[in-house]
Amino acid sequence: MDKIIENIPAHVGIIMDGNGRWATARGKKRSFGHKVGSENVERIAEHAFNSGVKTLSLFAFSSENWSRPKEEVDELMRLLNVYLKKFIGKIKKNDVRIRVMGDFSVLSDSVKNSIKKATEATKDNTFGTINIALNYGGRQEIVKAVKEIIEDGEDVSVESISRHLYTADLGEPDLIIRTGGELRISNFMLFQSAYSELYFTDVLWPDFNEEEFDKALLSFSKRKRRFGGV
Repeated sequence: MDKIIENIPAHVGIIMDGNGRWATARGKKRSFGHKVGSENVERIAEHAFNSGVKTLSLFAFSSENWSRPKEEVDELMRLLNVYLKKFIGKIKKNDVRIRVMGDFSVLSDSVKNSIKKATEATKDNTFGTINIALNYGGRQEIVKAVKEIIEDGEDVSVESISRHLYTADLGEPDLIIRTGGELRISNFMLFQSAYSELYFTDVLWPDFNEEEFDKALLSFSKRKRRFGGV
């Protein structure tokens, strides 16, 4: 980081958008963009943790993404498998923990096994946490939480819902970044992001480098967070 940025957010969420458009603009298949985008995860994660971020939540595959062409979905799942297997050694060495949140019931056994191995191997790491949202939807997460609360005989409240979210022990995101130019959060961490600062950029995810990440951190550092107060 060229300049010292104060007030680093502890928890950053990223909606990694633009892989397909990035590839199409280069005359390549969308799957090529996803491959390059997956390789960018390691670079940005390493930079984020070295900058002082403690948790990085990445929107990898939404519960709505199943409507995409089968070839693209299959490639996304394959890349996830490759990522978890290829980088597990390096991630463990760097003391980074992997978490995965979402509905795993419809995932292949291969992906489920990769998730289990990655999370188990890194569960005691403390330098940082990569939280991957896979087959995830914010609305679905809230419904899941409320159902669990009712089953447990608890009162439904903000506090009880928070305890039943996937991110209960990770804290709410201070900053949510969306790449690719769209100005929406697309069902990502809806409950948790009530008071998150939002940062949108036209830069497509494969081109979102350390300098672009620092721009988001700098923007965050200049904001006054009031959480509904004055």
